[in-house]
Amino acid sequence: MHSSHSLPDSRVRTLIRGARVYDHDGDTDAPADRDVLVDGGDIMSVSAPGQLAPGPGDEVLDAHGCLLVPGFFNAHYHSHDTLLRGCFETPSLDFWGLLGMPPSYPRRSREELRLRTLAGAIECLRAGITTIQDMNTLVPFDEDDLDVVISAYEELGIRCVLAPQFTNQGRMKARVFYEELIPEAERWRLAGPQRQFPEGTAIVERLRSAIRTRRDRSGLITFALGPSSPETVTRDVWEAIAEASRDDDLPVYTHVYENRGMTHIAREAYAANQGSLIHWLAEIGALDSRISFAHSVWMRDDEIEAIARAGAHVVLNPVGNLKTHSGIAPIREMLSAGVNVALGCDNCSCTDVQNMFQSMKAFAALPAICHLDDGPPRASDAMRAATLAGARTAGRDDLGAIRAGMRADIVVIDLDDPAYLPLNSVARQLVYSECGRGVRDVMVDGRLVVREGRVTTVDVAAIRAEVRATMPALLADLETVRERIGPLAPMIREAERRTSEADLGVRRTLIGLR
Repeated sequence: MHSSHSLPDSRVRTLIRGARVYDHDGDTDAPADRDVLVDGGDIMSVSAPGQLAPGPGDEVLDAHGCLLVPGFFNAHYHSHDTLLRGCFETPSLDFWGLLGMPPSYPRRSREELRLRTLAGAIECLRAGITTIQDMNTLVPFDEDDLDVVISAYEELGIRCVLAPQFTNQGRMKARVFYEELIPEAERWRLAGPQRQFPEGTAIVERLRSAIRTRRDRSGLITFALGPSSPETVTRDVWEAIAEASRDDDLPVYTHVYENRGMTHIAREAYAANQGSLIHWLAEIGALDSRISFAHSVWMRDDEIEAIARAGAHVVLNPVGNLKTHSGIAPIREMLSAGVNVALGCDNCSCTDVQNMFQSMKAFAALPAICHLDDGPPRASDAMRAATLAGARTAGRDDLGAIRAGMRADIVVIDLDDPAYLPLNSVARQLVYSECGRGVRDVMVDGRLVVREGRVTTVDVAAIRAEVRATMPALLADLETVRERIGPLAPMIREAERRTSEADLGVRRTLIGLR
């Protein structure tokens, strides 16, 4: 895939002086001090201290006592529910999906679209995330609404791989036991007030057209396709997705095997393909190096091997998977098979935070539940997953490291923070000790968008006030959704109970649902 450079702007050359520079291939415990020269969005050189002198008009950023790390790549995220952060305790995935997702709600105002996009992205920047992969659900899909989202990302100055998320199969067909357990008279409760696309829409062609007219608009915004999951999109549409991905060089991001229910329907409905969504996607020509599978908790060994052979990607979201009772992905098995494993922070209403340090810590620690022996992932593996591996999902070989020729997405970490007292291992303390508090400055494409912990591109206080003014209407709509969905709770829990008793060929939880 091609690399995309930003349009010219008022950036100046910047010389970052005196910081330790994290090098994936170097000493990740004690990185050496270096000076870094940035020009026009590119890292021009990484040199021993004192070898570079600033030129006329160059900005000098003093980073003595600091650490430079590549900007994090949040490879799975949805901006559409950022304003519902903190609204849910620990619901099961299926019940949460009905309560929190856009199809359940009336159409949102464009001001709310802007605010929810900015709210999540501001948090990302403050925690050192410089690229977001946003599987954004607009209901109904409207290109003017899409432009509001794009403009918000441009306004903030963060990178985004924007994948409009879509389905064309209702929940009744995409969830096991629903047709048996939910009476006909109650099924209206599953559907929201409007459709995402009018009946008969050629969805993929509609999205391709919208993307083509916007691909060259901004170097910070690139595009992908976002089919929600294999079982929620019909075969003919998946075949069109595969064709569009090949012809237009578009990444594809989708959810797979996030919980037992999604896995159960695969084992039953795709029996002709060994009960495997992965083998089914391979059969229709959709399994290749452009596709990324979010979650992948209930993946079998043969499916992991197929993904590795195809050069496809997995994006793990361990924090959200824990909160939604979804299970623990086979992390070590994926790494051992050679799968490119990236990390995401997922929805704000199921993880409640956009923080790659939390994701890295869970990623590195959770395999201990399944493996008694010491082994991968190491802290340095978590850093690769949060940077280079995420960039690979988007076909980017110019993001995820600090070296000459890469794009200048750089995070300055203050090593005076208590998380580094004493400093024994940069990699381990980034993953196990840092919480985001040490993030001092953030550069995206050569532009400092966070300085001394303050976002420089937008008025955060004004946005905060606007969000507060927006919330009463959204929370009122949430209560209406709760009232509509509430009577379905016993039926959904019974479907989950039955699924917990099914043999899915793998086990990713320690206990069944109760």
